[in-house]
Amino acid sequence: MSSLETVQTNISHLVSTLAGGSVEKNEFLLDHLISQTVLNWEDYEELSLVGQPLSALVRSLLNIVTCKGEAACKQFLDALHKVEDSAHEDHLDVKPPEDPSKASQYLQRERPRIIWLMHNYINALLQHILEHRYVTQLEIEHIQLPIYSATQKARRLLDLLRLKGNEPARYVIDFIHNLGQGLVEKVADVCLGYQAKLKTTISAQSKFLSTYDGSENMHLEDIYTENILEIPNNSNNIQGSQNQDLLSIFNAQGLVNDNADTILILGDAGSGKSTLHQQIQHLWADGQAFQNFCFVFPFTCRRLCRISKPMSLKTLLYEQCCWPLDKLQDEIFQYILDNPRQVLITFDGFDEFSFAFTDDHKHCSPAEPTSIADLVFNLIQGNLMKDCIKVVTSRPDVVNVSLRKYVRKELHLKGFSEEGIELFIRKHHSNADTAGDIISLVKTNSSLHGLCNIPVFCWIASKCHKQLIGCGSKTPQTVTDMYVLTLKHFLLHTSENLKGTENILSKNVESIRHLGKLALNGLCQGLYVFSYHDVAKEGLTEEDLSLGFLVLSKNFSDENQVSSKYYEFLHITFQCFFAALYMIMNDDVDLSSLRQLFKWKRKPTGESCGSLQRVSQLCLQPILHRPQKSLLHNIEMRNLQITATFGAGLFSSALYNNLVDSWQPRKLTRKCKIIKRCLTKGIQKHFNSIPPALKDEKKSMHAMPEFVWLLKCIYELQDMMLSVKAVQDLDVDHLKMTYCGIGPAECTALAYVLKHLKRAVGIQLDHNSVGDIGIEQLMPCLHMCQALYLRDNNVTDKGLCRLMEQVPQWPNFQKIALGNNFITDVGGQILAEGLRENKSIQFLGLWGNQVGNVGAKAIAEALQDNKSLIWLSLVGNNIGSVGGEALAAMLERNTALEELWLDENKLQDCDAVLIAESLKKNRALKILKLSNNEFSKTGVSALAEALKSNNVITAIWVRGNKLTIEEEETFDQVDRLFVKG
Repeated sequence: MSSLETVQTNISHLVSTLAGGSVEKNEFLLDHLISQTVLNWEDYEELSLVGQPLSALVRSLLNIVTCKGEAACKQFLDALHKVEDSAHEDHLDVKPPEDPSKASQYLQRERPRIIWLMHNYINALLQHILEHRYVTQLEIEHIQLPIYSATQKARRLLDLLRLKGNEPARYVIDFIHNLGQGLVEKVADVCLGYQAKLKTTISAQSKFLSTYDGSENMHLEDIYTENILEIPNNSNNIQGSQNQDLLSIFNAQGLVNDNADTILILGDAGSGKSTLHQQIQHLWADGQAFQNFCFVFPFTCRRLCRISKPMSLKTLLYEQCCWPLDKLQDEIFQYILDNPRQVLITFDGFDEFSFAFTDDHKHCSPAEPTSIADLVFNLIQGNLMKDCIKVVTSRPDVVNVSLRKYVRKELHLKGFSEEGIELFIRKHHSNADTAGDIISLVKTNSSLHGLCNIPVFCWIASKCHKQLIGCGSKTPQTVTDMYVLTLKHFLLHTSENLKGTENILSKNVESIRHLGKLALNGLCQGLYVFSYHDVAKEGLTEEDLSLGFLVLSKNFSDENQVSSKYYEFLHITFQCFFAALYMIMNDDVDLSSLRQLFKWKRKPTGESCGSLQRVSQLCLQPILHRPQKSLLHNIEMRNLQITATFGAGLFSSALYNNLVDSWQPRKLTRKCKIIKRCLTKGIQKHFNSIPPALKDEKKSMHAMPEFVWLLKCIYELQDMMLSVKAVQDLDVDHLKMTYCGIGPAECTALAYVLKHLKRAVGIQLDHNSVGDIGIEQLMPCLHMCQALYLRDNNVTDKGLCRLMEQVPQWPNFQKIALGNNFITDVGGQILAEGLRENKSIQFLGLWGNQVGNVGAKAIAEALQDNKSLIWLSLVGNNIGSVGGEALAAMLERNTALEELWLDENKLQDCDAVLIAESLKKNRALKILKLSNNEFSKTGVSALAEALKSNNVITAIWVRGNKLTIEEEETFDQVDRLFVKG
């Protein structure tokens, strides 16, 4: 096929691909075509019109190229390949043309390379040519508009110089040549000293990891444990969510917006975001990774919130990170501005930034002071330091639609794997026997195992292991149990001369009350850091501080001056825990406040949650003297949920008795009734919103994350009667809980409640973080499951094995969907054994896994005499001829299977021939999907021939195989054979 025919027949695909890519990629394509004179300047101007949709410009380009014939199309395709390869020469070896009158022609001929070499130095170059009066200040300002990236600025400079003759062109060529001859080394020498100082500073800050209680510092590299880091499923990622290691976070995998600069790392409280942020700094500062960045500037949003004065970008980088020598400040800062791709800026804890993200206020001047919020927001948007990568860690709730527009790549922290839990514990205990005892305890206690998926709970289990082992059969079941255990551990650790019969909680009631009041007041005002005077004002004594729940904030405190000390709770979850304790144990807290705790409303998008910058002059208003209506109004939603969860958990039977014995609050019974009533009404409100089923469809409930939270609260209460009552009126056939952030801990709560369902339902948990541990937690309720959807959930062969051990015992179990997980040939063999024993499964979805030939063969052999399975998907499982041969043999004998999906594998013509032969005997199969395999005319002909002797099949799909256009046209005439896309 000629180049012209290739372009003409693929116009729709080319428009879709190019229009769906970045603007800069298309501009680089035009650069190549200009340099090869495929396009003239008139064409270029037509294809560079501002404000035109990219798709329209791409269509115009293709029309121009095809009109110019075969040679132009060939050059177009060559240029397209060069752009797709994204290969650029970074060395500055530019040889000026011997004839000065050819300078403009040289810039056009070498345009793609010149633009790439210029872009890192564009601001310096613009300054030089302005000084030589080759351009005007107005022209420079137009080129430097903040909407342009560095490469776009370089491109617009070349467009301008084309009209100014050979002398300015010659100057640009000489400038780049001179950079290559020594000026680059001079700039690098200036920066190397600052880089060394910055690395030394960051290394000292990141070398040690403080435990949550601040009681010890350990080498980060000795105890850092990899978290599951997941690229979430999106429209550009057809294989579903994918895991990624920390060292690869800056690569192109999972890119959602090539024009954006911000990498967003999301995780719930306690998932390890700050530790990961510290590990990035440590790896760079010690030279172990990320050395493509010349400078790294790390920030914590909790610290940035203290800044109240206007500040420039230069001051932010130097004052908050590291100062260079006075005489070099301007030169180094200019280098930073000129080389944004060599700079990494990180913001940890964006959810604790006291300003809701907005892109309403544009700030583009690196020298002009502005508010800290404007600085941070414009860095994220790219109005400041365009092309500089920014990493932002946050809890998910604060990420609004406006912020997502500027996200280059999104990653989710999903907690520890089963192996990660064990590794974490072993790294924290040098004694192998002690570590082994803790690991054994965690694995044998299902609820505890589910909690330890979250790093903060894993730390609690590790820290309080003596108390855990001493619990015997009464090991913690809930999140609240774990925090009460930690409370007792800290109190026992600091108590002297404690009598064996003395109640440790009762002895410290005033200290707990003081901590609780400070915690709740702080949450109500969006405050997480407290000055020494704030702490003293709330009545906390040195004895209270010695308990260890409030630790010195290293980001704020001057340890040598008492008045300059600042404190924060061990973790935000501990602040919520103490706030809940205060609301439950204090009789002066109005009952209406408790109702408000469980009847919160989502804040409107963009509403701020308070102002942490007030920390230095904090005046905590006593909570009891505030209007009750506004008591909890300003608490950030996720913190309110965590506090409410603890509030419910404190009323579990074991902890309730503990509270009564320790503090004897008068209103405890009434508070318990209020919480139970609020939870029951909340569940009923969700049930009442279920729409009626459409005709011939099952009645379905699409649950929101708030529903899952209500179930977690019920689980924390450990009230069996309440869990039965919660679902007694649930009249649905299908319960959908996709994208609800469900991990192993949530699975425990779901199973606790859903096991009381009156009849079997379908449970859809796609696109969560269930994992192998979560499957274990779900076991108590799966006997009531008719269909289980676990697509895109980090399930491996181990989780599948646990599931299939129980499947034969569940007569209601009809459907299982495990698409886009991590199931290999081992999992395929496990499934095969389960299919031999189970007589109820009718639908099995395994697309997007890696069962391969071995797994496919095992499944095929198990299905030869199977009478129940009617639908099977093995799409995208790396199945070749061995698996294809086994599947063909299965089709020859199987009398039940009605649909078989085998798209996106590696099946050959020989497999198509075998499958075609089996279809001549099979009288059950109705739909066969074989698109995007490796069939040629031979294989498709065999399938077409088989249709002549099989009247049961309604469709065979063979799109995307190795057929010419003419062959596709021929086969498209065959009835029931679908060839074209």
